[in-house]
Amino acid sequence: MKQFLFAERLAGLRKCMLEKEVDAVWIVQSENRRYLSGFRASDLQITESSGSLLITRDLCFLLTDSRYSEEAAGEASGFAVKTYSEGIVEGLSGLLAEGRVPSRLGFEKDYVTWGLHQELEKRLQELPAPVQLVPLSGIVEDMREIKEESEAAALRASGKMLCAVMEATIGFMRPGLTEREVAWKVEALTREVGAQETAFPPIVASGPNSALPHAVPTDRVLKENEPVILDLGVKLDGYCSDMTRTVFLGEPPDDFNEIYGTVRRAQAAALEAIRPGVESTFVDKTARDIIQDAGFGPFFGHGLGHGVGLAVHEGPRLTPRKSVALKKGMVTTVEPGIYIPGKGGVRLEEMVLITGEGIESMTPDPKVYEF
Repeated sequence: MKQFLFAERLAGLRKCMLEKEVDAVWIVQSENRRYLSGFRASDLQITESSGSLLITRDLCFLLTDSRYSEEAAGEASGFAVKTYSEGIVEGLSGLLAEGRVPSRLGFEKDYVTWGLHQELEKRLQELPAPVQLVPLSGIVEDMREIKEESEAAALRASGKMLCAVMEATIGFMRPGLTEREVAWKVEALTREVGAQETAFPPIVASGPNSALPHAVPTDRVLKENEPVILDLGVKLDGYCSDMTRTVFLGEPPDDFNEIYGTVRRAQAAALEAIRPGVESTFVDKTARDIIQDAGFGPFFGHGLGHGVGLAVHEGPRLTPRKSVALKKGMVTTVEPGIYIPGKGGVRLEEMVLITGEGIESMTPDPKVYEF
Protein backbone atom coordinates (compact mmCIF):
# COMPACT_ATOMS: atom_id res chain seq x y z
CA MET A 1 0.00 0.00 0.00
CA LYS A 2 2.80 2.39 0.94
CA GLN A 3 4.73 1.79 -2.28
CA PHE A 4 1.54 2.23 -4.29
CA LEU A 5 1.09 5.62 -2.63
CA PHE A 6 4.59 6.77 -3.55
CA ALA A 7 4.12 5.44 -7.09
CA GLU A 8 0.95 7.52 -7.46
CA ARG A 9 2.74 10.62 -6.23
CA LEU A 10 5.63 10.09 -8.62
CA ALA A 11 3.18 9.63 -11.47
CA GLY A 12 1.60 12.96 -10.58
CA LEU A 13 5.01 14.62 -10.46
CA ARG A 14 5.99 13.22 -13.84
CA LYS A 15 2.79 14.58 -15.35
CA CYS A 16 3.78 17.99 -14.03
CA MET A 17 7.29 17.52 -15.47
CA LEU A 18 5.76 17.08 -18.92
CA GLU A 19 3.74 20.27 -18.47
CA LYS A 20 6.85 22.19 -17.37
CA GLU A 21 8.88 20.67 -20.21
CA VAL A 22 11.70 19.36 -18.03
CA ASP A 23 13.46 16.02 -18.41
CA ALA A 24 14.22 15.59 -14.70
CA VAL A 25 13.69 17.35 -11.37
CA TRP A 26 16.01 17.78 -8.43
CA ILE A 27 14.20 17.80 -5.06
CA VAL A 28 16.06 19.18 -2.04
CA GLN A 29 13.33 20.37 0.36
CA SER A 30 13.00 17.88 3.23
CA GLU A 31 9.18 17.57 3.40
CA ASN A 32 8.96 17.28 -0.40
CA ARG A 33 11.71 14.68 -0.33
CA ARG A 34 9.82 12.64 2.29
CA TYR A 35 6.49 13.03 0.49
CA LEU A 36 7.88 11.53 -2.73
CA SER A 37 10.24 8.88 -1.35
CA GLY A 38 9.54 8.08 2.31
CA PHE A 39 13.05 9.21 3.36
CA ARG A 40 12.49 10.81 6.77
CA ALA A 41 15.76 12.57 7.58
CA SER A 42 15.49 16.31 8.15
CA ASP A 43 17.90 19.11 7.36
CA LEU A 44 19.32 20.92 10.37
CA GLN A 45 19.94 24.16 8.47
CA ILE A 46 19.57 25.56 4.96
CA THR A 47 23.23 24.95 4.08
CA GLU A 48 23.28 21.35 5.35
CA SER A 49 21.48 18.62 3.43
CA SER A 50 20.76 15.04 4.40
CA GLY A 51 20.03 14.18 0.79
CA SER A 52 18.18 15.00 -2.41
CA LEU A 53 16.13 13.26 -5.08
CA LEU A 54 16.81 13.12 -8.81
CA ILE A 55 13.70 12.02 -10.66
CA THR A 56 13.73 11.52 -14.42
CA ARG A 57 10.94 10.39 -16.74
CA ASP A 58 11.63 6.75 -15.82
CA LEU A 59 14.21 6.59 -13.00
CA CYS A 60 14.40 7.63 -9.34
CA PHE A 61 17.59 8.27 -7.36
CA LEU A 62 18.19 9.30 -3.77
CA LEU A 63 21.56 11.00 -3.30
CA THR A 64 22.99 11.17 0.21
CA ASP A 65 26.20 10.76 2.17
CA SER A 66 27.42 7.93 4.38
CA ARG A 67 25.57 9.23 7.45
CA TYR A 68 22.22 8.36 5.89
CA SER A 69 22.90 5.62 3.33
CA GLU A 70 21.51 2.75 5.37
CA GLU A 71 18.31 4.44 6.48
CA ALA A 72 17.77 5.81 2.96
CA ALA A 73 17.93 2.30 1.54
CA GLY A 74 15.43 1.08 4.14
CA GLU A 75 12.96 3.96 3.89
CA ALA A 76 13.03 4.83 0.17
CA SER A 77 12.80 1.36 -1.31
CA GLY A 78 11.57 2.64 -4.66
CA PHE A 79 14.72 4.72 -5.16
CA ALA A 80 18.25 3.76 -6.14
CA VAL A 81 20.42 5.14 -3.33
CA LYS A 82 23.67 6.79 -4.43
CA THR A 83 26.19 7.70 -1.73
CA TYR A 84 28.49 10.63 -2.44
CA SER A 85 31.66 11.58 -0.58
CA GLU A 86 32.56 14.97 -2.08
CA GLY A 87 29.40 16.97 -1.56
CA ILE A 88 25.96 17.27 -3.05
CA VAL A 89 27.01 19.10 -6.24
CA GLU A 90 29.68 16.57 -7.13
CA GLY A 91 27.26 13.77 -6.28
CA LEU A 92 24.55 15.09 -8.58
CA SER A 93 26.82 16.02 -11.45
CA GLY A 94 28.66 12.70 -11.16
CA LEU A 95 25.39 10.79 -11.34
CA LEU A 96 24.28 12.78 -14.38
CA ALA A 97 27.60 12.09 -16.08
CA GLU A 98 27.13 8.33 -15.59
CA GLY A 99 23.98 8.02 -17.67
CA ARG A 100 21.68 9.87 -20.00
CA VAL A 101 22.07 13.55 -19.24
CA PRO A 102 18.82 15.55 -19.22
CA SER A 103 18.91 18.70 -21.31
CA ARG A 104 16.54 20.53 -18.93
CA LEU A 105 16.79 19.91 -15.17
CA GLY A 106 14.11 21.45 -12.98
CA PHE A 107 15.05 22.56 -9.48
CA GLU A 108 13.20 24.01 -6.48
CA LYS A 109 14.03 27.69 -6.80
CA ASP A 110 12.61 28.50 -3.36
CA TYR A 111 15.01 26.13 -1.58
CA VAL A 112 18.26 26.13 -3.58
CA THR A 113 20.59 28.86 -2.31
CA TRP A 114 22.23 31.25 -4.74
CA GLY A 115 25.65 29.86 -3.86
CA LEU A 116 24.56 26.27 -4.47
CA HIS A 117 22.90 27.26 -7.73
CA GLN A 118 26.04 28.99 -8.98
CA GLU A 119 28.23 26.04 -8.04
CA LEU A 120 25.90 23.52 -9.67
CA GLU A 121 25.41 25.57 -12.83
CA LYS A 122 29.18 25.81 -13.32
CA ARG A 123 29.63 22.07 -12.80
CA LEU A 124 26.80 21.10 -15.14
CA GLN A 125 28.22 23.22 -17.94
CA GLU A 126 31.38 21.13 -17.75
CA LEU A 127 29.52 17.91 -18.62
CA PRO A 128 29.89 16.49 -22.14
CA ALA A 129 26.32 17.58 -22.83
CA PRO A 130 25.59 20.83 -20.89
CA VAL A 131 22.44 20.85 -18.74
CA GLN A 132 20.07 23.81 -18.48
CA LEU A 133 18.75 24.51 -14.98
CA VAL A 134 15.04 25.37 -14.98
CA PRO A 135 13.61 27.09 -11.86
CA LEU A 136 10.35 25.59 -10.60
CA SER A 137 8.06 26.67 -7.76
CA GLY A 138 5.39 24.65 -5.96
CA ILE A 139 5.83 21.55 -8.12
CA VAL A 140 5.46 19.27 -5.08
CA GLU A 141 3.82 21.67 -2.62
CA ASP A 142 0.72 21.93 -4.83
CA MET A 143 0.38 18.14 -4.71
CA ARG A 144 0.74 18.13 -0.94
CA GLU A 145 -2.23 20.47 -0.47
CA ILE A 146 -4.70 17.62 -1.09
CA LYS A 147 -4.38 15.03 1.66
CA GLU A 148 -4.84 11.36 0.90
CA GLU A 149 -6.87 9.34 3.41
CA SER A 150 -3.73 7.95 5.04
CA GLU A 151 -2.50 11.52 5.56
CA ALA A 152 -5.87 12.61 6.94
CA ALA A 153 -5.71 9.72 9.41
CA ALA A 154 -2.20 10.78 10.47
CA LEU A 155 -3.35 14.37 10.95
CA ARG A 156 -6.36 13.24 13.01
CA ALA A 157 -4.06 11.26 15.29
CA SER A 158 -1.71 14.22 15.62
CA GLY A 159 -4.63 16.53 16.39
CA LYS A 160 -6.02 14.17 19.01
CA MET A 161 -2.62 14.02 20.69
CA LEU A 162 -2.41 17.81 20.62
CA CYS A 163 -5.79 18.08 22.34
CA ALA A 164 -4.42 15.95 25.18
CA VAL A 165 -1.35 18.20 25.46
CA MET A 166 -3.50 21.35 25.45
CA GLU A 167 -5.84 20.02 28.12
CA ALA A 168 -2.96 18.96 30.36
CA THR A 169 -1.20 22.30 29.85
CA ILE A 170 -4.28 24.28 30.85
CA GLY A 171 -4.68 22.05 33.89
CA PHE A 172 -1.06 22.68 34.86
CA MET A 173 -1.17 26.49 34.62
CA ARG A 174 -1.60 28.63 37.72
CA PRO A 175 -0.69 32.16 38.79
CA GLY A 176 2.95 32.40 39.78
CA LEU A 177 4.36 30.20 37.03
CA THR A 178 6.39 31.88 34.31
CA GLU A 179 5.64 31.67 30.61
CA ARG A 180 8.90 29.79 30.15
CA GLU A 181 7.96 27.20 32.80
CA VAL A 182 4.67 26.54 31.01
CA ALA A 183 6.50 26.19 27.69
CA TRP A 184 8.90 23.68 29.24
CA LYS A 185 5.88 21.72 30.51
CA VAL A 186 4.46 21.65 26.97
CA GLU A 187 7.73 20.14 25.71
CA ALA A 188 7.59 17.45 28.41
CA LEU A 189 3.90 16.67 27.83
CA THR A 190 4.53 16.32 24.10
CA ARG A 191 6.97 13.48 24.78
CA GLU A 192 4.81 11.95 27.52
CA VAL A 193 1.77 11.51 25.26
CA GLY A 194 3.93 9.78 22.64
CA ALA A 195 4.40 12.51 20.05
CA GLN A 196 7.55 12.66 17.96
CA GLU A 197 8.28 16.28 18.92
CA THR A 198 6.66 19.70 19.03
CA ALA A 199 5.70 20.97 15.58
CA PHE A 200 7.13 24.39 16.48
CA PRO A 201 8.38 26.11 19.66
CA PRO A 202 5.29 26.58 21.86
CA ILE A 203 3.88 30.07 22.25
CA VAL A 204 2.91 30.98 25.81
CA ALA A 205 2.03 34.67 25.98
CA SER A 206 0.41 36.26 29.04
CA GLY A 207 -0.99 39.69 29.81
CA PRO A 208 0.42 42.39 27.50
CA ASN A 209 2.66 39.78 25.84
CA SER A 210 -0.50 38.21 24.37
CA ALA A 211 -0.66 41.23 22.04
CA LEU A 212 2.37 39.75 20.24
CA PRO A 213 1.04 37.18 17.74
CA HIS A 214 4.29 35.15 17.75
CA ALA A 215 5.53 35.95 21.24
CA VAL A 216 8.52 34.04 22.60
CA PRO A 217 8.00 32.71 26.18
CA THR A 218 9.70 34.86 28.79
CA ASP A 219 10.21 34.90 32.56
CA ARG A 220 7.06 36.96 32.97
CA VAL A 221 4.89 35.56 35.77
CA LEU A 222 1.31 34.54 34.98
CA LYS A 223 -1.25 36.59 36.88
CA GLU A 224 -4.93 36.17 37.73
CA ASN A 225 -7.66 37.41 35.42
CA GLU A 226 -5.47 38.16 32.40
CA PRO A 227 -5.36 36.47 29.00
CA VAL A 228 -2.85 33.72 28.24
CA ILE A 229 -2.47 32.68 24.60
CA LEU A 230 -1.36 29.07 24.14
CA ASP A 231 -0.38 28.24 20.55
CA LEU A 232 0.79 24.63 20.50
CA GLY A 233 1.56 21.94 17.94
CA VAL A 234 2.88 18.41 17.93
CA LYS A 235 4.32 16.16 15.27
CA LEU A 236 3.40 12.49 14.99
CA ASP A 237 5.01 10.25 12.36
CA GLY A 238 5.99 13.36 10.44
CA TYR A 239 2.54 15.00 10.43
CA CYS A 240 1.90 18.22 12.31
CA SER A 241 -1.01 19.66 14.23
CA ASP A 242 -1.65 23.25 15.31
CA MET A 243 -4.14 24.73 17.77
CA THR A 244 -4.49 27.94 19.79
CA ARG A 245 -6.56 28.67 22.87
CA THR A 246 -6.80 31.84 24.91
CA VAL A 247 -7.49 31.14 28.58
CA PHE A 248 -7.88 33.20 31.73
CA LEU A 249 -6.64 32.20 35.17
CA GLY A 250 -9.78 33.38 36.88
CA GLU A 251 -12.47 35.66 35.51
CA PRO A 252 -11.82 37.52 32.25
CA PRO A 253 -11.85 41.32 32.60
CA ASP A 254 -15.03 42.87 31.23
CA ASP A 255 -13.31 44.47 28.23
CA PHE A 256 -11.92 41.09 27.19
CA ASN A 257 -15.44 39.65 27.09
CA GLU A 258 -16.09 41.75 23.98
CA ILE A 259 -12.70 40.98 22.43
CA TYR A 260 -12.99 37.25 23.01
CA GLY A 261 -16.60 37.14 21.86
CA THR A 262 -15.72 38.98 18.64
CA VAL A 263 -12.90 36.54 17.85
CA ARG A 264 -15.18 33.60 18.60
CA ARG A 265 -17.92 34.89 16.28
CA ALA A 266 -15.40 35.59 13.52
CA GLN A 267 -14.00 32.09 13.76
CA ALA A 268 -17.44 30.45 13.82
CA ALA A 269 -18.53 32.38 10.72
CA ALA A 270 -15.35 31.44 8.84
CA LEU A 271 -15.72 27.77 9.75
CA GLU A 272 -19.30 27.87 8.51
CA ALA A 273 -18.16 29.40 5.20
CA ILE A 274 -15.58 26.72 4.38
CA ARG A 275 -16.59 24.14 1.78
CA PRO A 276 -15.24 22.91 -1.58
CA GLY A 277 -15.28 25.55 -4.28
CA VAL A 278 -15.25 28.55 -1.95
CA GLU A 279 -12.44 31.05 -2.50
CA SER A 280 -9.89 31.30 0.29
CA THR A 281 -10.09 35.11 0.26
CA PHE A 282 -13.86 34.91 0.90
CA VAL A 283 -13.30 32.87 4.06
CA ASP A 284 -10.70 35.36 5.27
CA LYS A 285 -13.03 38.28 4.52
CA THR A 286 -15.90 36.60 6.36
CA ALA A 287 -13.94 36.63 9.60
CA ARG A 288 -12.18 39.94 8.96
CA ASP A 289 -15.46 41.81 8.33
CA ILE A 290 -16.83 40.74 11.73
CA ILE A 291 -13.70 41.97 13.49
CA GLN A 292 -13.76 45.19 11.44
CA ASP A 293 -17.43 45.86 12.18
CA ALA A 294 -16.77 45.43 15.90
CA GLY A 295 -14.17 48.21 15.73
CA PHE A 296 -11.09 46.00 16.02
CA GLY A 297 -10.04 45.91 12.35
CA PRO A 298 -6.61 47.54 12.87
CA PHE A 299 -5.78 44.93 15.50
CA PHE A 300 -6.04 41.87 13.23
CA GLY A 301 -3.03 42.01 10.96
CA HIS A 302 -2.24 38.45 9.92
CA GLY A 303 -3.94 35.99 7.58
CA LEU A 304 -6.81 33.87 8.80
CA GLY A 305 -5.13 30.50 8.33
CA HIS A 306 -2.68 28.18 6.62
CA GLY A 307 -2.42 24.59 5.52
CA VAL A 308 -0.95 21.89 7.77
CA GLY A 309 0.65 18.59 6.84
CA LEU A 310 4.23 17.41 6.81
CA ALA A 311 5.03 21.08 7.50
CA VAL A 312 3.15 23.16 10.03
CA HIS A 313 2.85 26.01 7.51
CA GLU A 314 1.96 25.01 3.95
CA GLY A 315 -0.78 25.61 1.40
CA PRO A 316 -3.52 26.60 1.16
CA ARG A 317 -3.29 30.05 2.72
CA LEU A 318 -6.38 31.91 3.93
CA THR A 319 -5.37 35.54 3.40
CA PRO A 320 -6.79 38.72 1.86
CA ARG A 321 -4.32 38.37 -1.01
CA LYS A 322 -3.79 35.43 -3.39
CA SER A 323 -7.04 33.51 -3.73
CA VAL A 324 -7.37 29.78 -4.29
CA ALA A 325 -10.47 27.65 -4.63
CA LEU A 326 -10.71 25.37 -1.61
CA LYS A 327 -10.92 21.65 -2.35
CA LYS A 328 -11.95 18.46 -0.63
CA GLY A 329 -8.94 16.97 1.15
CA MET A 330 -7.29 20.26 2.07
CA VAL A 331 -6.40 20.84 5.72
CA THR A 332 -6.25 24.38 7.04
CA THR A 333 -6.24 26.34 10.27
CA VAL A 334 -8.77 29.06 11.06
CA GLU A 335 -7.22 31.47 13.55
CA PRO A 336 -8.60 34.99 13.84
CA GLY A 337 -7.11 37.23 16.50
CA ILE A 338 -7.31 40.66 18.07
CA TYR A 339 -4.15 42.15 19.58
CA ILE A 340 -4.22 45.43 21.54
CA PRO A 341 -0.67 46.76 22.08
CA GLY A 342 0.21 47.19 25.74
CA LYS A 343 -2.98 45.46 26.83
CA GLY A 344 -3.19 41.95 25.46
CA GLY A 345 -4.84 39.82 22.85
CA VAL A 346 -7.03 36.86 21.98
CA ARG A 347 -6.50 34.23 19.29
CA LEU A 348 -8.50 31.05 18.69
CA GLU A 349 -7.32 28.42 16.21
CA GLU A 350 -8.89 25.25 14.88
CA MET A 351 -7.36 22.83 12.38
CA VAL A 352 -9.96 21.42 9.98
CA LEU A 353 -10.19 18.98 7.09
CA ILE A 354 -12.33 20.09 4.15
CA THR A 355 -14.83 17.33 3.34
CA GLY A 356 -17.29 16.93 0.50
CA GLU A 357 -19.82 19.27 2.10
CA GLY A 358 -18.03 21.22 4.82
CA ILE A 359 -15.38 20.55 7.44
CA GLU A 360 -14.22 18.05 10.03
CA SER A 361 -12.44 19.47 13.06
CA MET A 362 -9.10 17.83 13.79
CA THR A 363 -8.65 19.75 17.03
CA PRO A 364 -12.05 19.32 18.69
CA ASP A 365 -10.88 20.33 22.17
CA PRO A 366 -13.85 22.13 23.76
CA LYS A 367 -11.87 24.63 25.89
CA VAL A 368 -13.55 27.81 24.68
CA TYR A 369 -15.56 30.45 26.48
CA GLU A 370 -19.00 31.64 25.47
CA PHE A 371 -19.75 35.31 26.07
